[in-house]
Amino acid sequence: MRMQVVALFLSSTALCTVAAPQALADSAPATAFAGCGGVPEDLDGGGWYATAGGAVNMRSGASTGCPVKGVTYQGQALDYHCFANPLADDDWNWTYARNVSTGFEGWIRNDLLSDHGSKVKCR
Repeated sequence: MRMQVVALFLSSTALCTVAAPQALADSAPATAFAGCGGVPEDLDGGGWYATAGGAVNMRSGASTGCPVKGVTYQGQALDYHCFANPLADDDWNWTYARNVSTGFEGWIRNDLLSDHGSKVKCR
C-alpha cells in the first residue's frame, strides 16, 4: 500500500511538472512590456492629449486584470509613449501614457481616450 501511494504521488507530481510550462507559455503576453508591471520606451514624439470623459484608470499592464496605478480625469494632459495590443480578448489596443498633472504613468484602453490613443506601436 505504501509503495502505491508513493508511486501515485510521484506520477501526479510529474504530470504537474510537465503541464505547467505549457500552461505558462499559452498565457504569456505577446509583448513583455504590456504585461502587468511592464514599462515601454517613450517612442511617441507627439504632443499632449486629454482623456475623454470622467475618471479613467491607468493600469500596470494592457489588461483590466492588471492593478490600477493611478487615475486621470477629463482635461488632464497625457504624454503618450506608445500603444500595444490587448493581453485579453477585447477589441481595443492600449496606450502607455504619463499624466502630466499627477506624474502617474500607466496603460489606458484606447477607447477611453478622446483621440483613441497613440499611433506609434511599442517595440
